[in-house]
Amino acid sequence: MITQEELSVLIEQTYKVEKEFSELKKSYAHLQDTVEKIVEFLPNAIWILNEDGEVFLQNSQAKKLGDLKEKLHYAKEDYEINHDSRSYLVKSSRYQDKTMLSVTDITEQKRKENLATMGQMAAHLSHEIRNPIGSISLLTSTLKSRVVPENLPIVEEIQKSVYRIDRIIKATLMFSKGIEAHKSPFMWDELKKELMEAISYYGYTKEITFKLPNQKFILDADKDLLEMMFVNFLTNAIDAIELSDDESGEVEIVYENDGEFHIFTIYDTGIPVENPDTLFEAFASTKVKGNGLGLILSRQIAQAHGGDAYYMHGGRKSFQVRIKQ
Repeated sequence: MITQEELSVLIEQTYKVEKEFSELKKSYAHLQDTVEKIVEFLPNAIWILNEDGEVFLQNSQAKKLGDLKEKLHYAKEDYEINHDSRSYLVKSSRYQDKTMLSVTDITEQKRKENLATMGQMAAHLSHEIRNPIGSISLLTSTLKSRVVPENLPIVEEIQKSVYRIDRIIKATLMFSKGIEAHKSPFMWDELKKELMEAISYYGYTKEITFKLPNQKFILDADKDLLEMMFVNFLTNAIDAIELSDDESGEVEIVYENDGEFHIFTIYDTGIPVENPDTLFEAFASTKVKGNGLGLILSRQIAQAHGGDAYYMHGGRKSFQVRIKQ
């Protein structure tokens, strides 16, 4: 028979156990909430699975990649997998009856690795091609003075082709080495003359009108680099006009000065840009001509002069270049 005193002690112990259980329950809930917040905070997709493969815990990144989960191999620890044109690094670990899967998007990292490899290969090929191209250029210059008049257009076409190859080689080597501007003052008219001469070496079939600034102003910049930059924009415009349905086209460079920057806006009447997001990405060109380095080099040249280059959305198709004064 339980005495009144023993019953009181039992009731007291029961309340004490209930209180401890309540506190333990709160601590567990707090711990679970903390774990969920940590898992949610992680930039990669996280799944924690029960022994039967059912999801015990996952973050929002994992929810977005729900269809990828079905492709994962739980037994493998570290491996790469491709899904929806993206590359992912998968890591797997096990603790007691739980399996944790971590999936990290490494698409950008792989792209940079591929670009670095392509840049190294392109630079090597450019070095190999440079000497024979130099010989061809010298021989065609000699041939031009000796050839019969009716064959002169053939020699001039060879010279234009060599010029285009030489531009690609220079761009590739510059991309692999990096850009350093050696500035000195010169008149815009000097650069304008060289640009018109460079355009004459670039082959095109349509009637294209070129309008370049007539203002007289001084640029404190690397003239050779600016020539390459503007030629890239001009030839890009020429190619866009060549691909259009119009029989003729127009390319215009408009100049203004805001007191801090020389601002050049390049307009053309060619086909619109298909994917503006990849315009300034190396080797991303969809054109038949060129090697996909022209626009990214142009931006780097502008940046080496304290400015930048942009694609202008809306209105007339245009690019804008800013050069620090």
